[in-house]
Order: sequence, then structure tokens, then C-alpha cells
Amino acid sequence: GVRIGNGGEVSYQHTLGNNFLEVDGGIALNRDAELNVGATGIYNFMIAEFGNGFGFYAGPGASVGMGVGEISYFTLSAAGMIGIEYNFDIPLNLSLDFRQNVGIGFGGSLWAPSSIGLSVRYRF
Repeated sequence: GVRIGNGGEVSYQHTLGNNFLEVDGGIALNRDAELNVGATGIYNFMIAEFGNGFGFYAGPGASVGMGVGEISYFTLSAAGMIGIEYNFDIPLNLSLDFRQNVGIGFGGSLWAPSSIGLSVRYRF
């Protein structure tokens, strides 16, 4: 599927019991119009399921990335996500989430972007 937040990402979920692994990779422009490329992996715990297709989840993960601009840099960060999803009767998943990253931009700076994302995925 796809996740639209601070840019566009290709999104993949794999169910592990009641929980799931989400892996996203994509590109974005930051506030200085520099290109950022990165990948994030998060293990989400299904906190509550409401029985009619809705579920509430949260989980930890990690992210790696690279910024390309006037100064290029590499980033490594811890990530966390919280969200709600809906699984339709057809093989379609829709989710809305908040993701926070906190880490180091190798070049010496603290890196802490956050994003609200809307995802649409085909379910296998």
C-alpha cells in the first residue's frame, strides 16, 4: 500500500498473531527543500479491537535515512507509532497514525521529525 504523511511512502504490513510488523520506505522534502530518503520498521501491538473492523494499535521501531541537499547526512533513530485502522470486508485496510522519530543526524545534530499519516493497503 501507500502511506501519505511528510511525503510519500510504500507501506507493507505483516500480521504476527494479533500484532503486526509495518515497514515503510519513501521520500520527502524537509522545510529547507532538501530531499530525505528513509525506511522505518515498527512492531505494532494491537491494543484494542472493536469487533466491526476497527483496531487501535501502538508500537516501537527504528528508522534509517539520508538527507541530500547543501549538506548531506545520514540519520538513525528510534521510532514510535500510535494509530487506528479499519479493515473492510473486501481486502482493503485504511489507517490513520502518528509517528515520532528521535535520533541522531550523522553530521552532529539531533533529529526528531514527526508525522501524521494516512495509509491505504491491499490485504492478502
